[in-house]
Amino acid sequence: MKVAIAGATGFVGSRLVERLTKENNSVVVLTRNATHAQRVFPKSSFPNVEVVTANLTTSGEWQNAISGCDAVVNLSGEPIAEGRWSPARKQEILNSRKLGTAKIVEAITNANPKPNVLVNASAIGFYGTNETASFDETSSPGNDFLASVCQAWESEAQLVKNAGVRLVILRLGIVLGNGGALGKMITPFKLFAGGPLGSGKQWFSWIHLDDVVNLIIQALTKPEMEGVYNATAPNPVRMSQLCETMGKVMGRPSWLPVPSFALEALLGDGAIVVLEGQQVIPLRTLSSGFNYQYPNLEPALVEILK
Repeated sequence: MKVAIAGATGFVGSRLVERLTKENNSVVVLTRNATHAQRVFPKSSFPNVEVVTANLTTSGEWQNAISGCDAVVNLSGEPIAEGRWSPARKQEILNSRKLGTAKIVEAITNANPKPNVLVNASAIGFYGTNETASFDETSSPGNDFLASVCQAWESEAQLVKNAGVRLVILRLGIVLGNGGALGKMITPFKLFAGGPLGSGKQWFSWIHLDDVVNLIIQALTKPEMEGVYNATAPNPVRMSQLCETMGKVMGRPSWLPVPSFALEALLGDGAIVVLEGQQVIPLRTLSSGFNYQYPNLEPALVEILK
C-alpha cells in the first residue's frame, strides 16, 4: 500500500511508519516540519518514506500528495495535556483537529485517483468524564470541552463519506509505550515517589502502543471495518490500580499520591485528562475480531518497562 500519514512524527505515528515500511509499504509523511521529519525518518533507514511539507489547517500544494495513495491516516492534533488551557490554547487544540481533518477530507475529495479509506483519530474524551458509568461506541457524547472537540473532529471526518471513501474513526484511550503519558509517570516511581494522581478512583482506559498500531493496520486492510471503534484495551483499570501495578513491575513503592491541586497548578484545565477519567469498553473493536496482544495491564507494563 501507499499510505499518507498526518501526525507521523508523533508517538503513535512514528511506530506506525516503522511497521508499515517494514512490511514493504510506502508512506507519505505530511508534516509542518520537514527537517524534523527527515531526522526521524532518515532516507538511509526509511527509503520508502516521502516527506511532504504541509500546513494541515490550510489548503495548499501538499493536498496533491494524497492523489494515488491507497489510504490516509490522520493522527494530527496539538497535545492536550501539556500546559494550561488558555482560551488561545483551547482554540489551537480545536483548530488543529477540526481544520486539519477538514483539509485532509478536502484533499481526499479532490484526489484522482482517490484513496480507499480514511482512518481518523478521535479520543475517548468524546464520552465526557465519569467515575461510575461505562461507555461503548454507541454511548452519547459528553458535554465538556474535550467532548465538544471530539464531536467537531469526528463531524469533519464524516464528510469524507460523501466522496465515497470508507471511514474508520478510532477513539483512542491513553496509549502506553516508551514515552507518552507513561513516560511522564515513570520518573517519580524511579525516585521512589510514585503514587496515584488525584483521588486514584478515576478510571484509566488505556491501550498498548503495539495494539493501537495493529488496530490501525487492521482498519486499513479490512474493508468491512467502517464507523467508530474504541481504541482501548478491554480491561480498563482505576488510577490506583495502574499505579500499584507500575510499582509492582518496577519494584518501587506506589504510596505517595500526587494531590489534585498540584496537577491543576501545573496543567490548569488540562489536568482533567488525568484527574477525571471514563470507563470505556471496546465492544465494536472486539466484535470486529481484533486480537489484542495486551488485553491486560500488567503484561503490557512488563513489556514496556522491562
